[in-house]
Amino acid sequence: MAMQITTGTSELRDITKMERIGAHSHIHGLGLDDRLEPRANAQGLVGQAKARKAAGMILRMVQEGRIAGRAILFAGPPSTGKTAIAMGMAQSLGSDVPFTTIAASEVFSLSMSKTEALTQAFRRSIGVRIKEETELIEGEVVEIQIDRSLTGATKTGKLTIKTTDMETIYDLGMKMIEALTKEKVLAGDVIAIDKTSGKVSKLGRSFARSRDYDAMGADTKFVQCPEGEIQKRKEVVHTVSLHEIDVINSRTQGFLALFAGDTGEIGPELRNQINTKVGEWREEGKAEIIPGVLFIDEVHMLDIECFSFLNRALESELAPLVIMASNRGMSRIRGTKFRSPHGLPVDLLDRVLIVSTKPYTPEDIQQIIEIRCQEEDTQLTSEAITVLTTMATQTTLRYALNLISTAQIIAKKRKAEKVDVEDLRRAYTYFMDEKRSVQWLKEQQGTLVFDEIKQGDGDDDPMAG
Repeated sequence: MAMQITTGTSELRDITKMERIGAHSHIHGLGLDDRLEPRANAQGLVGQAKARKAAGMILRMVQEGRIAGRAILFAGPPSTGKTAIAMGMAQSLGSDVPFTTIAASEVFSLSMSKTEALTQAFRRSIGVRIKEETELIEGEVVEIQIDRSLTGATKTGKLTIKTTDMETIYDLGMKMIEALTKEKVLAGDVIAIDKTSGKVSKLGRSFARSRDYDAMGADTKFVQCPEGEIQKRKEVVHTVSLHEIDVINSRTQGFLALFAGDTGEIGPELRNQINTKVGEWREEGKAEIIPGVLFIDEVHMLDIECFSFLNRALESELAPLVIMASNRGMSRIRGTKFRSPHGLPVDLLDRVLIVSTKPYTPEDIQQIIEIRCQEEDTQLTSEAITVLTTMATQTTLRYALNLISTAQIIAKKRKAEKVDVEDLRRAYTYFMDEKRSVQWLKEQQGTLVFDEIKQGDGDDDPMAG
């Protein structure tokens, strides 16, 4: 009897790109108009009109390059949008201005000294715009002829390229043929060839070929045939951060450390040489400095040594705008026994512009919940939105926002399209908020292991606030 061999059932899956939804992925800017007046609900930000307007004024000064070496402190209770405003600033700055964000605790967890970690963060936040002239061949490809030898080892060819004014034929070598083949260049493509590096870039298809019946993708870009001469001189601008220049020039690390992320400590002598060289480039007009933004979240977690370093670093010639966020009131400065507002030393507080954030109104909370529902692709009934807004005012905004996705799963189980009040109530019973958690701990007094702290013991705790 023949033995029957069975295999596992084949499964077809639709492979789609999964988009991660973060806490601030709905924020696309500060939501200000041309006169820097905050709109009630724009670009994902709601409320906090004064703080947003202050951030917009700071942003305008950053873009004009007038506020390097200053510091801003966003101070306010938890979940009042401090990080959200900083993210909005990052989105509004554009890709050219460097924006670095770190949490203060990161400084202590890296395999380098605290001051080195802060120096690297500072230098990541300063961009250098380097200008250089390059010769380009730019035009529409009329014809490509590639001749292979009988053995196939060598290839020769001719490239006919034209602009609206002229047409030229170039002889092609092996490397150029490979570059054109790699970019899949065909007749009718508008291309640019960098003469110094030999890099081929495809700018698009010529409008003259738009009626061809070739198979073309939906993303095919049509461009005009270039005008003037085929060979042109163009100014190319590269933007790199000072930290990237440090790493590339560090003999112990090399540029591969940029990809690995483990850059280690970089000597001050090398940094001084780079600063001098960048200064020379500025004088010659080859480069310009772009002071960016360094955002330090939970800044009260830094200790007194870091604060002393910040004081000095803010005075240096190459310093970015430093934005800090803290939710502490009168709190102990880490590394000392002194208490100070926001957990920052008085001499640093003297340098910073303080922007306060206030708790959201119920109307603002409702708008934030609606924005998050859109971002998480969840539909709530109008009654559910009202109940969730009430929950947020009684508990915290973050807790209410976390209930959106959990309530959606409960609604899906009962095959409902919209999340209703009953789904929210069930999620509310499954997950505790901070107040109910404290109440539950009091009820479990005899069963849980408690660590009794005598009065006055908390003075040695650096975290005590």
